[in-house]
Amino acid sequence: MVAGATSVKIHGQEVLIRAQVRNLDALSAHADADEIMTWLRNFEVPPKITFVTHGEPTGSDALRRRIQDELRWNCGVPELGQGVVLS
Repeated sequence: MVAGATSVKIHGQEVLIRAQVRNLDALSAHADADEIMTWLRNFEVPPKITFVTHGEPTGSDALRRRIQDELRWNCGVPELGQGVVLS
């Protein structure tokens, strides 16, 4: 996707990429929760909402709760197929 792909195959079905994709060189693809929290704490201004979109449901929800509890940020774990309007 970073290289410019216009679609990806998920479960055998081609899915169009309708997002801006950015590569954050400062992040590891294997960051654990503590590393993610350290990175988030360095934000000068918190985002309006943070989405946890990777991992098993229980782990994703645990990270969501941690972000909400420790940083007091609005955070969610979207459901499969859920649409979100960003403004």
